[in-house]
Amino acid sequence: MLSTQFSSYRIDIVDAELYYVPNWLSQHDCVSSWYQQLADELAWQQDEIKVFGKLHRIPRLQAWYGDAEASYRYSGQSMQPRPWSSSLSRLRHALAHDQLVFNSVLANWYRDGHDKMGWHSDNEPELGRNPTIASISVGSSRTFQLKHRITSKRIDLELEDGSLLIMAGPMQHFWQHALPARKRISQGRINLTFRQVAQL
Repeated sequence: MLSTQFSSYRIDIVDAELYYVPNWLSQHDCVSSWYQQLADELAWQQDEIKVFGKLHRIPRLQAWYGDAEASYRYSGQSMQPRPWSSSLSRLRHALAHDQLVFNSVLANWYRDGHDKMGWHSDNEPELGRNPTIASISVGSSRTFQLKHRITSKRIDLELEDGSLLIMAGPMQHFWQHALPARKRISQGRINLTFRQVAQL
């Protein structure tokens, strides 16, 4: 269970701890130009994944940052972290102020509504049994979808600029999540998912 400071932000769903804090960035007196800062500062790349033996470019840009030992395997890729950038360090410090401590972050840049993320769970062994993942969104609002693995119950959340979403407890065992395409959206969104990666 997370600190009681988040209790009023908890979303009531089964088999999970899920918290949504709108305007979290402004609560920490952060500047309003985070989207452009991160777009300019991070070393973005468009990775490829293998699906049924064929390589496909993922429909978004990515960057992986963290402590030196925080290597990570994701969708068959082995990712070595770049050293913390100044902006990511500031956000990491703000999370630590709220008793959320992480050693790495996966940044995803959805350049417009055509970029997306398919259904998945963050259940890689390096994240531990019941990982806590803090997801910060900046830029255009996008719909974050959740689907229960057993009941197929669906939930849609609109993640707004400056918001914080926290996934914790057994959530990654029971729920998948996705960010579907929204072709009418022309503006970009950057999402930062802070994680604690263990050495296996």
